Amino acid sequence: MEGDKNEAKGKVGDQVMQNPQALAALQDRLDSITHTPSVMDSLPTSVKRRVNALKNLQVKSAHIEAKFYEEVHELERKYAALYQPLFDKRKEIVTGAVEPTDEECEWHSDHEEEELADELQKKASIEEPKEEAAAEENPKGIPEFWLTIFRSVDMLSDMLQEHDEPILRHLQDIKVIFSGPDEPMSFTLEFHFEPNIYFKNTVLTKMYKMKSEPEAEDPFSFEGPEIIDCEGCEIDWYKGKDVTVKTIKKKQKHKGRGIVRTVTKQVPTDSFFNFFNPIKVSPDNELDEDSEFTLATDFEIGHFFRERIVPRAVLYFTGEALEDDESFEEEELDEGEEEDQDDEMDEEEEEGDSKSGEAQPAECKQQ
Repeated sequence: MEGDKNEAKGKVGDQVMQNPQALAALQDRLDSITHTPSVMDSLPTSVKRRVNALKNLQVKSAHIEAKFYEEVHELERKYAALYQPLFDKRKEIVTGAVEPTDEECEWHSDHEEEELADELQKKASIEEPKEEAAAEENPKGIPEFWLTIFRSVDMLSDMLQEHDEPILRHLQDIKVIFSGPDEPMSFTLEFHFEPNIYFKNTVLTKMYKMKSEPEAEDPFSFEGPEIIDCEGCEIDWYKGKDVTVKTIKKKQKHKGRGIVRTVTKQVPTDSFFNFFNPIKVSPDNELDEDSEFTLATDFEIGHFFRERIVPRAVLYFTGEALEDDESFEEEELDEGEEEDQDDEMDEEEEEGDSKSGEAQPAECKQQ
């Protein structure tokens, strides 16, 4: 009996789906059910006019905000020039071009006294000093400075492949270059490499184009400058050194003669250096979901280089910046967990009240 009812319902459903008029009527009914009246729907006409006036003021406010961010960009460009001598000195120390003075190397650590005490204790425990102490290792500069950062930051380590690491050992510096006052808003990441056996370039670039103006169709969505496109550069690889492709061999059989031949061809492969060959954004072509995700991730990485890694490189090298990032994430998670626990406690209290209270009305009792 139950099966007959379900079958009848299925036939009715099929008839509705095949009848355009019935389907349209059903859609209208659903729209009327799901439509929740907004505040504007309930306002008198005279009040709606005034609210529209406020919305026009809000649009003007968004355009003023856009001008504000343009000036912020100019301020960033001004202070970038002040930071640059410090970053240049950082590069010289990292590469070993200069040796910092004793005064420049002084750094007071909270754990310094403990470390000193441990060192003295170890020395005291040695009865006879070794006659021939091993020569202290003294490498040039700070080896693998940038590569260590790439390995430590999750966002970058996900892009990093084993075949990329030997190349990134030659990375000497990363710079952020802001667009000039009369140029469209953008910033460029410059990756400076020492001469190497992999490519001829000494600098690889990635430019991020930005927009800082409200959309004409949706001005209220404006929240400041946003990256809208990016442009990489061509890497001039030495023969056989391109890590963004791999060579595969494929056997082909001639249909008529039956002769088998081996064909080699290059296919793309995962590499950090694909970062310099981003997806092309065209206003005419809509991107699929995967491409949109890839592009959004690319924008996020570019922003992270600009805002975090380049200004605070030494702290990502030592891991201190990573600890700060993790602490911030944990704090947000703890707050969320507390809210969940509060909700659970509220539910338990409600259940307790219902159980310990007076008898429920007949219509609330379980049947």
